[in-house]
Amino acid sequence: MSENKINDGVNRAKMYQLALFPLNNGATNVYYVIILQYIATFGSNVLALGTVFASFMVTGMRVFDAITDPIIGAVMDRTDGKFGKFRPFMVLGNAIMAIAIIILYMITPMIPKDMMWLRYAAFIALYAVWVIGYTFQTSVTRSAQSVLTNDPNQRPMFTIFNTIGSMAGMGLMQALAAFVQANFADYSEPLFYNIITPVGIIVSILLTILAIIGIWEKDRTEYFGLGGKQEKTEIKEYVEIIKNNKPMQRLMVAGGSCKLALSIATNTTVLCMLYGSMMGNYSGLFFPMMILGYVFSAPFFLLTVKVSQKEGQKASLVKFVSLALACYTVVLALLLFWKQGDPARNLSLFGADGLSINLYTIIFILFFGIGYGAYYSTADMPIPMVADCADYETYRSGKYIPGIMGTLFSLVDKLVSSLSATVVGVAITFIGLEKLPTALTPYVDGMNWIVIILFVIVPMIAWALTLIAMRGYDLTGSRMKEIQLVNSKRKEAMAKGMTFEEASHKYVTVDDCQ
Repeated sequence: MSENKINDGVNRAKMYQLALFPLNNGATNVYYVIILQYIATFGSNVLALGTVFASFMVTGMRVFDAITDPIIGAVMDRTDGKFGKFRPFMVLGNAIMAIAIIILYMITPMIPKDMMWLRYAAFIALYAVWVIGYTFQTSVTRSAQSVLTNDPNQRPMFTIFNTIGSMAGMGLMQALAAFVQANFADYSEPLFYNIITPVGIIVSILLTILAIIGIWEKDRTEYFGLGGKQEKTEIKEYVEIIKNNKPMQRLMVAGGSCKLALSIATNTTVLCMLYGSMMGNYSGLFFPMMILGYVFSAPFFLLTVKVSQKEGQKASLVKFVSLALACYTVVLALLLFWKQGDPARNLSLFGADGLSINLYTIIFILFFGIGYGAYYSTADMPIPMVADCADYETYRSGKYIPGIMGTLFSLVDKLVSSLSATVVGVAITFIGLEKLPTALTPYVDGMNWIVIILFVIVPMIAWALTLIAMRGYDLTGSRMKEIQLVNSKRKEAMAKGMTFEEASHKYVTVDDCQ
């Protein structure tokens, strides 16, 4: 029997499908880098919009992004046409983003400075259009995984492939942006955006094509839930789901808080202050530290999959987030110990004579690397856990609504993470800066405390909230196996003419399926 067949309640994917579909996340993360990491700086330093305005616009548009999620999720759940449920949203979303970013980054700087009102209007309008495209494509990543596989041994593998896919987009664009930026004074040069825009679009299109190939065979009605007609879902059903799907409630808390922490801690402004203003060598630290983070993450990717397959995704998430929290206590201590101008208490990798590393740097790399690696390997774990919650919703109510389930999670995820740019923008005003810091911004009094809070304390609080939320999350590995088996028996019964009410009454536990 083909790996693609559904057998005994298990829908297995082929290995190439598991590897390719998560590249959809990489495709959207390309834009996450070139828009969400640079848009505030672009608005403030290139278009000369107000710093606070540019930062608040990032927050406002992320809120708009979150609001569009329920609408698109409901439309997705109604969709089942010639080209499937998910592929149309991937293609349309990517096209919208490409057009919007070309006009935003490459054309709006041509608007004369004496027409600032038009700059403001274009910035807002184009950003809003980009958000709609972004919502189209990102919604698919969380929703379509429910048809890709429900095998308890395969679904945890989605995390590692999704992380690889994310790195293929985010990591590649961060590296390319750093390489391009090295040829400019800072991120205030319009030419910087003229270069990374077409490069990013090409990378995103290629990743989207590969992701479409990965989901192609599974984007069919027979893989949708209990195999019946698609639900005529309404947005109001979000309220009912939030009220009754307890695992989803807890997952939203865990995923949302961690996304906020990641968005703030990896914000370009924060890293410019840490590696540039504080440590005095942004170009010599940013890229090497980014690579070190990925290197440390590699073994944890394998460990998380192994633990997830053996004990369930919840157990893996809790274990490695706990490790990250413990390691970051040392990172916190090191940044508190930092002293401006003291070589012994400053990060140093390369000097005038080559390698120049001290004990402070060794300890920082060790604990930051392990902590970041442990966390980063679980950063995308809530995404396949959304699929578990979607399967639980089918078990609970009989409804197959991956669009609503996926966008329900991203709704909270985006609302929370939308605060990141505003938090950073407001934070720098407390130290008297009128523009967002760049790689060349000199250190000012109090900047170290801003970095400590944003780079370390905020992530630690988020991880603590994650551990608290997971205490009551009951979709363990064994529980999911039971749910998949029961759902498969109900599906077989309904195919023979039984109603969902009758099937759900007959098949409740594993014992009923014998």
